[in-house]
Order: sequence, then C-alpha cells, then structure tokens
Amino acid sequence: MENKAIYIYTDGSSRGNPGPGGYGIVMEQKGTGYFKEFSEGFRTTTNNRMELLAVIEALNKIKTKNANVVVYTDSKYVSDSVEKKWVFNWKKNNFKNKKNIDLWTKFLKIYPTHSIKFIWIKGHNNHPQNERCDKLAVEASKKKDLLIDHGYENLEIKLL
Repeated sequence: MENKAIYIYTDGSSRGNPGPGGYGIVMEQKGTGYFKEFSEGFRTTTNNRMELLAVIEALNKIKTKNANVVVYTDSKYVSDSVEKKWVFNWKKNNFKNKKNIDLWTKFLKIYPTHSIKFIWIKGHNNHPQNERCDKLAVEASKKKDLLIDHGYENLEIKLL
C-alpha cells in the first residue's frame, strides 16, 4: 500500500477554543512529483473541528476512487476515532451526546471511497510535514475575512 499511496499530513488550530481557527494540509505522492499545500481559516471554531475538517478537505481533493491513503495527524481525537472504530459505533447510535456530528457525517461519506490508514504523530516534535501543517493552520487563522464555520456557529445559535 505504501509505495503508491497518497500521503496526507494535516493539522488544525484554534486561537482560543473556541476562537479563530484554521487547518493546514500537505499532500504528496512519492515518486510522482505530486506535492500540494492547502489551508483555510475560520472566524470561530474549535481545534477538534479544524483537525477533522483538515482530513475531510484533503480526502475531498483526491480525484481518483479507491486510492491508497495514509493520513498523518497529531490529533488523537481524529486518529483514535477512526482506527479504534469509535466513529462507526457513534453513527449506529445516531451520534448521541457526540460533538461535530456534521463533520463526522461528511467524513463517513468519504471514508469508504478510499483505503485509508491513520497514523498518529506527536505534534510539535520536529516532523517536517506536521510542522508545516501547523504553520499553515496558524497563518490561516490570522487572515482577514475569515470564513464562517457554519456547523459550529449554527450550533451555537441553537444552544442559546
């Protein structure tokens, strides 16, 4: 799986939790010359939302179906939820008492279209791609005209 795999590195950030946030993505496919970076910022969100949204956005960018994908993330929330199969049980239980249902629902629509393996890496540990993703995420959170994280902000309105 590894030699033709698409490698995705992701990170999410929020300055305050909630607060302005962003995600960073580095995607590469060894031996093909494919290398891309993506990032986006949001005016009010949470760190976990940005960690998960980074993965979703990266997977959405893959043009082929049934790709072999390795996702490197420093988010235990994301990696454990998938690798330990928690999210599939959450879905069976209609996400009762779970957060970020909108994003997990999007993730679960994309997940079966590829062969995906998650690998957790320690954040801020001099991993070059993870450090780059962190920088992209933080920079994105500081942009002017940040996007609205409708899934988060609409939930906040409902809770008032």
